[in-house]
Amino acid sequence: MFNRNNSVFLFFSFNLCLVFALHNASSHNERKPYVVYMGALPAGGSKVSLSAVHHNILSQAIGDERIAVQSKIHSYGRSFNAFAAWLLPHEAKTLSERRGVVSVFLSIKRKLHTTHSWDFLGMPTAVKRNFQIERDIIVGVIDTGIYVDIPSFNDKGIGPPPTKWKGRCQTGLNFTGCNNKVIGAQAFNLLDNNNQSSSPADFEGHGTHTASTVAGSLHGGASLYGLLNGTARGGVPAARIAMYRACNEGGCADVDILAAFDAAIADGVDILSVSIGGSPASYNEDPIAIGSFHAMQKGILTSCSAGNGGDRGVGPTVTNVAPWIFTVAAASTDRHLVTEVELGDGRKFSGISVNIFNSSSFPLTSGTLASLLHNGSGRYCGEGTLDESKVKGKILYCLTQNRQDYIIEKMGGKGIIISDQSPRQFAFPFIIPASIVKFPEIGDKIEAYINSTRQPTAVIHPTKSVKVNGSFMASFSSRGPQFIAPNLLKPDITAPGLNILAGFSPLISISGEIDDTRTSVYNILSGTSMACPHVSASAAYVTSFHSDWSPAAIKSALMTTAKPLGVKDVDVELAYGAGMIDPIAATNPGLVFDIDEAAYINFLCKIGYNSSNLRQITGNTTKDCSRISGAVGEDGLNYPTINLNLNTVSNNPKIDGVFHRTVTNVGEVTSVVYKATIEAPKGLSIEVSPSVLSFDSKNQKKSFQVSLTGNYPDEETMHLSGSIIWSDSIHNVRIPVLVSRPAGSTGQ
Repeated sequence: MFNRNNSVFLFFSFNLCLVFALHNASSHNERKPYVVYMGALPAGGSKVSLSAVHHNILSQAIGDERIAVQSKIHSYGRSFNAFAAWLLPHEAKTLSERRGVVSVFLSIKRKLHTTHSWDFLGMPTAVKRNFQIERDIIVGVIDTGIYVDIPSFNDKGIGPPPTKWKGRCQTGLNFTGCNNKVIGAQAFNLLDNNNQSSSPADFEGHGTHTASTVAGSLHGGASLYGLLNGTARGGVPAARIAMYRACNEGGCADVDILAAFDAAIADGVDILSVSIGGSPASYNEDPIAIGSFHAMQKGILTSCSAGNGGDRGVGPTVTNVAPWIFTVAAASTDRHLVTEVELGDGRKFSGISVNIFNSSSFPLTSGTLASLLHNGSGRYCGEGTLDESKVKGKILYCLTQNRQDYIIEKMGGKGIIISDQSPRQFAFPFIIPASIVKFPEIGDKIEAYINSTRQPTAVIHPTKSVKVNGSFMASFSSRGPQFIAPNLLKPDITAPGLNILAGFSPLISISGEIDDTRTSVYNILSGTSMACPHVSASAAYVTSFHSDWSPAAIKSALMTTAKPLGVKDVDVELAYGAGMIDPIAATNPGLVFDIDEAAYINFLCKIGYNSSNLRQITGNTTKDCSRISGAVGEDGLNYPTINLNLNTVSNNPKIDGVFHRTVTNVGEVTSVVYKATIEAPKGLSIEVSPSVLSFDSKNQKKSFQVSLTGNYPDEETMHLSGSIIWSDSIHNVRIPVLVSRPAGSTGQ
């Protein structure tokens, strides 16, 4: 990672390592913001009456009505029952023990986790569309806000918003209103309200980028200063966008995320796109899990980013793991960015960055030679280690993982070559010409040239796009397993998230640096934040052909038609789930795995939630875990993937698991026969019963059982990966099968 002043720096969607700070702590007597979650809306309740109920509950817990009035932050009451308040720990504990309260949790800050990418996914501009329905689809985006006045949000020819829309357009600083493309915009900043935070305008660029990836209008000639020139568009360019700003430069507070969900569900959105995440938490203490559950109850699918912790190298990092969430990992497209470094002797080396400066030759030196002291301490080009007279007018070669371009620029340097041992896949703009090269393969050759040449020079060429074969997982994309429900495979699916060009806000520079004067209505960003809106758009695209399908059916269609990535890593499913999305194939999946609310309740009972909490969450007083029956197998859900996580430290654990699944025939042919084909690795036996499914009508359901048995072939193997493919000679319904064991089981 690149560090600036010893703090992690990664650009926008990839870049916010956040620390929660108390807001005005002294004025609240060291109180902290908590969310008190009370489940579904009461029957016949109104926001006014709920607000009064919340005040009464808070007054009783605090014991002082005056303090209770001052402590209340917000009442949620449009889509679910909850409130936020400044509380002391003992007050939070008192509330958590109160009847009718599901959970009380501290509000923390969560992290913010495209043009050619749609061509890569097989969706050219001329792809078949159902425009009449697509125009009525509303995608809600919870993010950093939006900048409407750019080509990506041109509303020409779209027509007025659909009549189902109940939302509003809030004005504010740098935001004068909406149009027929961006039909809604609201800002939520309950803890620190000011002119900027109370405006839906995008001062970070992240929200504009994700929103335009989902539903940006077609615009030819889009580029970042000529780089990646092409036609920009979202996956559903006729659909509408509703922006809910819950994030700012400090991140995304839980209280604001919940407020955004509360509004979006009630406003009438069809799909929710949320490129935000945090540490995995129990579902009833996670605002995204809570909000997306209530969205699911209203038939709204929520797509979320998996997180950017994949290259931390320590344990599972995937976030947003609730089964009703569509969890999205990030991969490359078939287009890479290369920034070439040319030495004075004619040798050229490939690096990575977003360099849009014109190329010129300058003297080249190293941080070691430009050190302020004679001990070579400047090799890392850190603050205060370089002699300005030796830097001015030169390109600096720096052996570092840190982003030091601002140091070199202030000293009059003309460019920087960063030699980094870590794998570099994502590109971003620097404030001076720059390229990141591999250490030691390339870095040692550049340093040797500097040390052996009387007057070394170099040119950092403008970045160019290079076509490559295939796609690979982004190293930063978070991996599983997840441990809230170990037999539920997460992430679910993968989409392009590396070096994505999409719309951007001109209210911030393209590098994010204050001193950078370059702005653009397009920018190149990387992260699972960029992958998530690709899946949100794909879900909207499938919905435009199947408006009667449930969120789970849409999700299943995209998962069972996804394509496995070509490179077979040892933990491949834990990285990419079902594979790379194929939106067109998903419109005709043949079979789908459907899940209704009752099935999710069954699942929650299985993993330990009690009947009382579930009645509160669902609003159904008849819910009772003791009455739930039916064979659901190891994972407890009718999920489109099968994952057996062996909770044992044995060196040779026995594999023994049974899973039950039910598929629905959604193909156009009513009478059809599907046969199962099994792919199993050494050591794993996969049995499907029955192995033939015959359907006589559309929407008919058939069930089957999957039995996994066997033993690991050796002590080194951690994951056994296979698949089941149901085929009728037209459709291939692929179900990934994964068996995993914990790292400690090998005795290493």
